[in-house]
Amino acid sequence: MTSLWALVFGVIVLFAADNFAREVEQVKEFIVGGSEGWREPTDNNTSMYDDWATRMRFHVGDSLVFQYHNDSVLVVDKFGYYHCNVSHSILAFNNGNSTVKLDRPGAFYFTSGDPVHCLKGQRLIVEVMSPHPIHPSPPPIASPPESAMPPVLSPLSSLASPLAVSTSTLSPVVIAFMAVAAAV
Repeated sequence: MTSLWALVFGVIVLFAADNFAREVEQVKEFIVGGSEGWREPTDNNTSMYDDWATRMRFHVGDSLVFQYHNDSVLVVDKFGYYHCNVSHSILAFNNGNSTVKLDRPGAFYFTSGDPVHCLKGQRLIVEVMSPHPIHPSPPPIASPPESAMPPVLSPLSSLASPLAVSTSTLSPVVIAFMAVAAAV
């Protein structure tokens, strides 16, 4: 009987761990500009970073990776972004491979450290959403009001054990498994 309880407990733990692993979505790392990286846009491609950002969904906890040569990345405020004002940056990077963690919801503004590059479109707005969603489990199957249901004994009621198990918090799959195990 002890091995049966160990088996049941093991199944419950595995089931709970599997559900938890499926519910937590990983944070993401985005290479800014994709294969183009962070560079001065050509004259006919001044919206390349706006176009790139509109295809993405950024959440708190994600990171942006700027890869570039002979340039820099500035984190600026809204005014600095729209006016290519690089004199009052919040953060500045110039190492060629810079990572910025998106640590809050809302807008983040980036420009090249070269105002001419910024004026040609080397700037980026990223709108960050709340943390990655945890996908909820499907809703439980609705049951009729208790007064409409005749009393039914739990399949666990035939087990003689000092452990009290509440089936209201267990999944139907686990309850069914426990009923089959009890019948063995």
